[in-house]
Parts: sequence; structure tokens; C-alpha cells
Amino acid sequence: MSGGRELTVTAVQVAPAYLDRDATLQIVVEQVDKAAADGAGLVLFPESFVPGYPDWLWRHKPWSDSEWYARFADQAIVVDGPMLDPVRSAAKDAGVWVALGITERDGGTLYNAVVYIDANGEVAGLHRKLIPTGAERLVWGNGQGPVLTVVDIDGVKVGSLICWENYMPLARAAMYEQGIDVLLAPTWDNSDEWVPTLRHIAKEGQVFVVGVTAHLRGSDVPRDLPGADEIYGGDDDWMSKGNTTIVAPGGGILAGPLVGEPGTVSATLDLDRVVAGRRSFDPCGHYSRPDILSLTINRSGDHDK
Repeated sequence: MSGGRELTVTAVQVAPAYLDRDATLQIVVEQVDKAAADGAGLVLFPESFVPGYPDWLWRHKPWSDSEWYARFADQAIVVDGPMLDPVRSAAKDAGVWVALGITERDGGTLYNAVVYIDANGEVAGLHRKLIPTGAERLVWGNGQGPVLTVVDIDGVKVGSLICWENYMPLARAAMYEQGIDVLLAPTWDNSDEWVPTLRHIAKEGQVFVVGVTAHLRGSDVPRDLPGADEIYGGDDDWMSKGNTTIVAPGGGILAGPLVGEPGTVSATLDLDRVVAGRRSFDPCGHYSRPDILSLTINRSGDHDK
């Protein structure tokens, strides 16, 4: 492996135009343009940034949200087709990669996913969250098809685990076994424990970890949704304050956390640090015992998108 590899990553912590796909995609385009102008090679967005995270599930009586779900499903992304064209054009024009958190609609099922768009504007990969968490199961299905996806960005291997997938030890191990250099962790988790989680993973895997969280208030919710005024307040009603952080192999924080304000967090990742870290601890190399412990990954459901 040659030395001197670098990748500049920008994680975007801003509010989407909640439950408005086209307006949110324009926000994505604007942020991609800004990040590229500042030298980013990869631009990352939060979990289900398009069309927004279904926060009402944690506040609403279950199964009484039919109009909310109908709008959410209508504004979801169909990956095969023209919906992503604005972002694909922006990525191509800027010559950058984009990792975009979306709610994907495939047939009659919605998935929590990350779609990768390469610097030529092509869809280069898709990762679907393996298991929605708690109330999320009322809108998203278990990830099938493309799940443990890894993409190659000019020789840098990048993968994603969404939110609490990062607490699944075998999912992390599967990513390490694919030789990732950078783990993307878009999330809705605003807890005090989240940044230490990112730091643990960076040390455990000797990888860079980029966590990105949304910035959303109750005032961002459209008031034409039934009951919105009853379950959401204004600017002081936080849905997500953010927690966006970039961590180096070994667990040291490179940038962030950004909390309580919109913005971006950026860092230039020196990939030689991955090699140096794995001299001491390589979880799938010299610090493993495959004669005793092994992981089997069932890829029979995977397919190209």
C-alpha cells in the first residue's frame, strides 16, 4: 500500500426541508457545492436526510399517523430513476463523492438507507439498515439486498453503518473484514453516549469514523400535518441538536462534536494512520484467532443496484 493517501471528508449537520423531497435535494446540492469548493472529496449527510427522519413515531400514538406516513412514503426516494438526478449532477460537476442518508422506496416497502454517488455522478452503492430501531419498525423494513456495502474512493475503502447498527458487534466485524479505512455513521442518536461509541469503534477497528447527526427543531415540521401543533413546539423543541464528529484511528477526535447549531464538520484523513494503528491492533489480522473465532456473512440476498 503506498503512503500519502488522503481523503477530505465533510459531514453536513443542517435541517432538511422536512418531508419535502425536492426542496431537501436542493439543500443537498447547495451543501455539496459548498463542501467541494472547500476541498472535500466526500460529503456525508445524516440518517434519512431525505425526506427527513420520522421523529413523530416517538411522539405519536402508534398506527394513528396515516397522513404522516402517506406523506413520508410519497416523498421517499426511488433510487432507480430520476429522483436523484440533481445530486448526481452536483456530484459530477463538483467531482466529489456523496453519501446521502435517504428513506428509499422499493415497491411497497420503505428502507432506511445510505446511497453512494461517485464523482462521475453515478450511483456507486447502496446500504440498507439491517434492523430499524424500536418505533422505526412502523415505517421501515429490515434491510434486504444491498446491506454491508463497501465502496472504493480512489483506493480508500468506505462503508456505512446507520445509527444503532453500530452497536451490532458482528456488523462492525463484517465491515472490518472487508478492509474498510473509513466508517460512516449517520445517526439520529443525540445521547451523551454516542460520541464515545464513535471513539470506541475507531479504536476497535483502527479506522476513521465520521458520525453525522441532523439539526432539527419542532418548528421545522409542516403545520398542515394533522396534530402537528399538539406534538411539536417551536425553536426550543429540539428533535435533534446534532452530534457530528470525526474520529481518527485509535479514538482521538479530529473535529467536532458540533452540537446545537447547524454547520459542517470537516477533516482531511491521513490514511497512513490506519496502517500505523493496525501495527498494534488489527482486529482481522494479527489480533484475531480465526482458528477459534470466525464470522460467516450470508450474502445470498445481495444484489447490484
